[in-house]
Amino acid sequence: MDLDHVVLWVRDPNAALRFYVDVVGLTPVRAVEFEKGTAPFPSVRLNDATILDLMDRALVPFVRDFTAGDEDSGGTALNHVCFSMSAAEYTALAARLSGRGIALKPAGAGSFGARGGAVDAAYFRDPDGNVLEMRYYSDPA
Repeated sequence: MDLDHVVLWVRDPNAALRFYVDVVGLTPVRAVEFEKGTAPFPSVRLNDATILDLMDRALVPFVRDFTAGDEDSGGTALNHVCFSMSAAEYTALAARLSGRGIALKPAGAGSFGARGGAVDAAYFRDPDGNVLEMRYYSDPA
């Protein structure tokens, strides 16, 4: 089993797309289609099996109809999304975040995840306030 996608609520899908592409370093998916109005939202690719959808909050009423979610989210509450990466990717992302004045809150060594204890991990927020975690393990991802 794989994680297929996570949907994040955003105020401005274009601004969110720029953040996830330019800062986090992910690859855009359906960005051109979104700009043309043929896709309802853009996405970014984490890996071959997983994407993040960047959905405009204006779509909450539509989503709420088929998820039976609450008034504010149309879905259920999400604590955070964690990205696992190599040590080099971690260092590069930390530098890009710092360069844009985005604060990192250290989670520390040994923080538990899908592959056990991380060598290092930290939390940060995207422009919409979604909490993201970055981490790396001692063995390659």
